[in-house]
Amino acid sequence: MSAQRKKKKKKTRAKSGRSPFLLKRFWLLLFLPAAVALDFAAKRSPDFAEWYAVHIYPLYAKPLSALFALAPVSVGEILLIAGSLALLAFLVYGTVRLCADRQRRRERLVRLLSVPAVLASLIAFLCVSNYGTNHRRWPFAQTAGLEVRESSAEELYALCAELTEEANRLREGQPEDADGVFLLNAEPFEAAETAKRCFNRLTPQYPTLETWGKPKPIFFSEVFSYLDISGIFCPFTFEANVNVHAEDALIPATMCHELSHLSGYMREDEANFIAYLACRAGNDAAFQYSGTLFAMIHATNALYDADRTLWEKADALRSEGVRRDLAANNAYWERYDTPVAEVSDRVNDAYLKANGQEHGVRSYGRMVDLLLAERRARLGDSRTETKPPAEPEPAEPPTSDGEGAQDDYNAPDDGEMYI
Repeated sequence: MSAQRKKKKKKTRAKSGRSPFLLKRFWLLLFLPAAVALDFAAKRSPDFAEWYAVHIYPLYAKPLSALFALAPVSVGEILLIAGSLALLAFLVYGTVRLCADRQRRRERLVRLLSVPAVLASLIAFLCVSNYGTNHRRWPFAQTAGLEVRESSAEELYALCAELTEEANRLREGQPEDADGVFLLNAEPFEAAETAKRCFNRLTPQYPTLETWGKPKPIFFSEVFSYLDISGIFCPFTFEANVNVHAEDALIPATMCHELSHLSGYMREDEANFIAYLACRAGNDAAFQYSGTLFAMIHATNALYDADRTLWEKADALRSEGVRRDLAANNAYWERYDTPVAEVSDRVNDAYLKANGQEHGVRSYGRMVDLLLAERRARLGDSRTETKPPAEPEPAEPPTSDGEGAQDDYNAPDDGEMYI
């Protein structure tokens, strides 16, 4: 009699032990509807998204980014690798036990599927709260007081000429490798500190631009080159990760681009423009050159589509040093132009569209429109157009290495994805 009672008590304990376990796990699924509700609110009201970005996001992003900045390596990269391996091991182990235990197969199946489901809910909520909502905030032009409007091809040429001449000037005296290509005369971690200083110099003029972390070099950078990824903002560790295997000329601009995401601006084109502002705001010549070169690439690409004749005139202004840097950058990314990179680009394109980055009506692309608006604000409308030279040197025809070919001027955000 007593033996039967003990057996019943053991069964009762086992059942009561399993039930709370399942309850503890499955209540986490509530994060999924919470993510949907938060995203819906941000989509419906840019005012709410801006309020969230200014008042809520910094409350946890600031201390967490400062905390993870203490680690000398990218914690996000470690989590990505370790988490993927751990999840794979769990699924393999769970599947083996599921096949071996026929009596408790249903229970084990629920347990096996519950872990990925809970993880997906948590990831969805963190993605929405840590960067998805910021996609819906006010445009940076509105916050910065810049007037974005349609511009003539002549005004775009004036911008290209100004950026090209400035890039030529800044290129002089820069360190070079044996092939005469720009060489960043700083270790990645030293450059990361410079990027943080440059970025925070924008805060007095643009109060919503402030970074609390610093860029992290990706350990497996070359792997990311095969994926056509030059920078990654990790919303789980608030780290701005940078592919440091790429050509040096655009690494500083990439660092500032990722810091733009960390500060709460997630739209790629706006992050590009903010990166240009940050590089220009600092007193480091290498960063100033990188940001100017980055802006010049985008502006001249837009001019190529708008007016081929004016593009040839702008192209003729480039110095030999700038041309070598562009050719080296193009050659680098061509080496990693694989089917894997194409799939990566498609995934990123789908991601951007899912987060509302369907570009609205504009003349040359949001980044270039912002460059034009900033130039108008800086110089005044009466001085925004510059007549092109009457008889420029003829531009070199497109070649296999991409020099002179508009489509081959790769910008740091090409193929950029998030983890």
